[in-house]
Amino acid sequence: MEKEYNRAVGKKNLRNRLRGFVFKRSQQPGFLKRFFNRILPRLDRYLVFKFIGTYVFSILLIISVAVVFDVNENLSKFTQYNAPMRAIVFDYYLNFVPYYANLFSPLFVFIAVIFFTSNLAGHSEIIAMLAAGISFKRLMRPYMISATLISILSFCLGGYIIPRGTVVMHNFERMYKNSQNIITPTENVQMQVEPGVIAYMQHYDREYKKAYGFCLDRFEGKKLVNHLTATEAQYDTISDTKYKWKLYNWRIRKLSGLKEIITSGSQKDTIIIIEPSDLVYSKGQQETYTNPELKEYISRQLMRGSGNIAQYEVEYHRRIASSFAAFILTIIGASLSAKKRKGGMGLYLGIGLALSCAYIMLQTVSSTLAINSGWNPMLAAWMPNILFAFIAFFCYKHAPN
Repeated sequence: MEKEYNRAVGKKNLRNRLRGFVFKRSQQPGFLKRFFNRILPRLDRYLVFKFIGTYVFSILLIISVAVVFDVNENLSKFTQYNAPMRAIVFDYYLNFVPYYANLFSPLFVFIAVIFFTSNLAGHSEIIAMLAAGISFKRLMRPYMISATLISILSFCLGGYIIPRGTVVMHNFERMYKNSQNIITPTENVQMQVEPGVIAYMQHYDREYKKAYGFCLDRFEGKKLVNHLTATEAQYDTISDTKYKWKLYNWRIRKLSGLKEIITSGSQKDTIIIIEPSDLVYSKGQQETYTNPELKEYISRQLMRGSGNIAQYEVEYHRRIASSFAAFILTIIGASLSAKKRKGGMGLYLGIGLALSCAYIMLQTVSSTLAINSGWNPMLAAWMPNILFAFIAFFCYKHAPN
């Protein structure tokens, strides 16, 4: 009996020890959680969640107000042109919201940083962090992590996602808001189709995709070797291949030394590396291209010698520069609002709004000067960042420590 009792007690103790071991193991954080806690401590998580939460809240607040004003302004047009509710919601406003949210992202970053940092300073949380031995440089780490997340999101949205939605939004506006895009007249167009091949069109009809007074010259060095003319050139829109044109009343002169061979005909199918999008320039067209498409379009137009691509170059560089603006404006906002003041955050919130509006205005002015006055597009796109980088450095040097 004594042996059976001891055996039962031993089994019970073993079960209790195993149960305690399993319980303790279950309470330990997993590998991913331990790794996440190591690279992002509790203080950093607290500030990152504060930053991102305030940023998202400010976007939702301001964009919702913008949507209300836009509905009030365009409701009569939607009713007049019988726009379906599904198209209004999914084709227009579903693309309207991310477009303007990303466009004014620097403003939202500035507002978010100043608002929640002033709130922390007002509750003496910044003072407690600095008194605990945390330097302002170390305090900026979660701010930079948040700015990195916002910058990556802004770049991906502006370069790859929003342009697709912008096409849908523009199509909706043409159908239901009667706001046709302003089309640049296409008269007397001359471009380089490929190295040594020059095309000329006296007039191009964008509606029928037809060119009148068409001419195509091929050069070897500075010597003309082939001269093609046609009264009309029609782009084939139903062909499975690109760059297919049909020539009417065509004539080809082949020059070989002192000899000249002339051939002609009424119709001829041919491949010419020109698309209708290369001939028609509409207002806001650069916003409908993704970054790879925009880069390819710019390189193709530069090769052709086109002179009206400044707006496309500005748009390409602006998308990259706007992503880096999150870092600069975050440093300025945190440096301005980290100190506790008796007057509250009203003054510095106003300063932040003024600086963010100045950034957006400078971005617009520099882009306009690059398009209309011949400024370097890259310099025009990066100029706001360069100027505000000096302001950020000055504010950072005078931040509390």
